[in-house]
Amino acid sequence: LQKNKFESLRKASFMTSLMKSLKYLDMSNNLLRHDGADVQCQWAESLSELDLSSNQLADAVFECLPVNVRKLSLQNNQISRVPRGMAELKSLEELNLASNRLADLPGCSGFRSLQSLNIEMNSILTPSADFFQSCPRVRELQAGHNPFKCSCELQAFIGLERRSGGKLFGWPAAYVCEYPEGLRGTELKDFHLSQLACNTTLLLVTALLLTLVLVAAVAFLCIYLDVPWYVRMTWQWTQTKRRAWHNPPGDQGPFLQFHAFISYSERDSLWVKNELIPNLEKGEGCVQLCQHERNFIPGKSIVENIINCIEKSYKSIFVLSPNFVQSEWCHYELYFAHHKLFSETSNSLILILLEPIPPYLIPARYHKLKALMAKRTYLEWPKERSKRALFWANLRAAISVNLP
Repeated sequence: LQKNKFESLRKASFMTSLMKSLKYLDMSNNLLRHDGADVQCQWAESLSELDLSSNQLADAVFECLPVNVRKLSLQNNQISRVPRGMAELKSLEELNLASNRLADLPGCSGFRSLQSLNIEMNSILTPSADFFQSCPRVRELQAGHNPFKCSCELQAFIGLERRSGGKLFGWPAAYVCEYPEGLRGTELKDFHLSQLACNTTLLLVTALLLTLVLVAAVAFLCIYLDVPWYVRMTWQWTQTKRRAWHNPPGDQGPFLQFHAFISYSERDSLWVKNELIPNLEKGEGCVQLCQHERNFIPGKSIVENIINCIEKSYKSIFVLSPNFVQSEWCHYELYFAHHKLFSETSNSLILILLEPIPPYLIPARYHKLKALMAKRTYLEWPKERSKRALFWANLRAAISVNLP
């Protein structure tokens, strides 16, 4: 009865109800519809093969099928899903659902005897991977020529082909990626994604571990290189500069007032007070020294006083010793003096080595001191009295400048 103008599937079923020997019926290429009315369909009980392809049937067709049918073709219709709870087709062995609108593989809850399923040319992007578990009797599945979306969800279906033992008909030529655009035309057998890319939990755990390792590494480097200290000192320096820029118009700010600023450890203060200051500030061409004990301005922070004294001094003298590298404030003074050296591109640092400093005693954050001692000439305090006159002469020559 193919290529006619039959419209009602229910009426067609009643036409066969009295045909006791009817086994095969072909009603393809008609205008058949079924609206899902409450009136039940009545097919010939002997009907075993039914071809309803190329009609206008939708999901409700499964409510109007012969219960004893063994071979059923619903190709080229408008079926979007196989509804659950329909009447069971216990004898159905072959089902053709090609060229419909299905978005996934149907289950076999109503087709306990199904052995062959054709679901080609539908709208299946990521077919379910548990099909053969729900349909244990299926020997052949034709699912090719669908617009497969090659993503993590498809990995399980690709593995299904290996586990099924060749039950996928047309593999691998008929199974090709359609999405995404970059993978279009790639056969599913050639599409692979790592377990890390597809396992969200594993990806999150890995990302968390990498983040923790990175944070720990950055924290270790910050502590080892004393980054927070440098950030704090830079902030102090910029704050002092900002306050200087916002001074009243009458305040001219710092100007050269001293020949040199002295930086030393308190443990070396006796040498500074008994040797350095008396020898430089006495006699002709006396040197005006800036010392924190007598020149720091009360009321200002220590850091601000250090910055102001360094900027008011033509030179900065650093008395180096094992005590110096253990002093926090000496490190501040060295940092700001070194900052001035680079900002003014001047030769303003004078290093006096009072006592030898073993390299292992210099902390990691004193890398500037290590660099300065490696590339700059420093004066060594001689133990022999006969050599000290030359030491003072060299020091005065290094400081020599006419103050305004």
